[in-house]
Amino acid sequence: MTALRIDLGWVARATGGRLVRGDAAQAIAAVTTDSRTARAGDLFIALRGPRFDGHDFVGDMLSRGAAGVVVQRSATDAGAAAPGEGGIIEVDDTLRALQDLAHAVRRDSGTKVIAITGSAGKTTTKEAIAECLSSRFDVVRNKGNLNNHIGLPLSLMDLRRGPDVAVMELGMNHAGEISTLVAIAEPDVRVWTNVGDAHIGFFASADAIADAKAEILERADARTLLVSNADDARVAARVASFPGRRVSFGLAPDATVRATDVEDCGLAGMKARVATPVGERVMSTPLLGRGNLSNVLAAVAVSVELGVGLDDVAARVATLSPANRRGAVVSLRHGVRLIDDSYNSSPSALRRALDVLAHNRSGGRRVAVLGEMLELGEHALVLHRQCGLAVAEASVARLFVVGGVAARALGEAAVEAGLAPAAVTWFESSDIAAADVAAAICAGDAVLVKGSRGIRTDVIADRIAAEWA
Repeated sequence: MTALRIDLGWVARATGGRLVRGDAAQAIAAVTTDSRTARAGDLFIALRGPRFDGHDFVGDMLSRGAAGVVVQRSATDAGAAAPGEGGIIEVDDTLRALQDLAHAVRRDSGTKVIAITGSAGKTTTKEAIAECLSSRFDVVRNKGNLNNHIGLPLSLMDLRRGPDVAVMELGMNHAGEISTLVAIAEPDVRVWTNVGDAHIGFFASADAIADAKAEILERADARTLLVSNADDARVAARVASFPGRRVSFGLAPDATVRATDVEDCGLAGMKARVATPVGERVMSTPLLGRGNLSNVLAAVAVSVELGVGLDDVAARVATLSPANRRGAVVSLRHGVRLIDDSYNSSPSALRRALDVLAHNRSGGRRVAVLGEMLELGEHALVLHRQCGLAVAEASVARLFVVGGVAARALGEAAVEAGLAPAAVTWFESSDIAAADVAAAICAGDAVLVKGSRGIRTDVIADRIAAEWA
């Protein structure tokens, strides 16, 4: 595909704005909302947030050679006295302008867009799909966690260069947010991985979460493809009326892409026979656990639908690696194995991680370092106690819990389920815990580190890695 050239006039039309200064034919190098990384020739969109106002930096951007700025009407002096020679576009709402601009780029790029939602595994699924499709197509994907109402539009700007496929994850923690992202991205392919209990503190129930995730189905037509999890009852109950074509993945007998003969290889990954409409292959992946096997099956389903050969898919699956701090296994001194899953946590994701730890057969102790899971609201104590039972069921020998009352409840439940009281230690924060946890590790241990981002268990993972390097 050819690259999409945009200029100030094009931006003004796409955003419904008014070019009050500058040359409509002035080309745009890149689009940014971050004054710290902006370069000469960029278009700067001045967003307002609870702790900042991009309009405070408009003069600086123009002085530094911005091709143009997008500002809110009456928010700043946009007249001829503004510094520099860059263009000025006035709009009613700069956030809406960013989103409208991204939608226009998506519409005119000709790129096929794949959108992914789910309570867990979105990033891993995104990376797996992108890697498998890269054997045949030019693919772009969200960078990092740019998956919300600001990050997704910025990610879609990459479509200006004309890739064949864009793989975009859609994040949310409130109802209505996926609907907004679907309207911006207009995905040709929708992937729904699962429904879990992440962010349940913002919802009345898991069914309410499922209803919010089901917004991924909106604005579809007969040409739209849905790839959904056949093993998730809440997903299956909501996709029946989808107006487009449906394929499914999972272990269920009626799944379009189905795994059988599943072998959990512990910290070495997963292996299964995968049946698809175009044939079967035995596939191995270094990604850990059945949750990641489900993510891989989603990638296989999408790849087959887009015409990638099974041999190419199997080869890519075999080389997948987890995204940063999402289940990466680090081999350390004296046989210590660190499972760094510290990026985030939820009860359902934690149970899957504990299942991985339970299948470790290296011979050393199973050690869990678990940070409090946030955004659970009134469900927090019950869900943490349930996870404490799962810790005991996974035959964890040593448990460290980090956080507040809910973290304590997890540790107490593990003791009630059979863990020795001396095997459980509670810390108020990761900074306090890091040195003591690293010192308590023994040769041969398999150590899982997982917690919500706000608890910063990555500090503990990094300390263990440094002490046992």
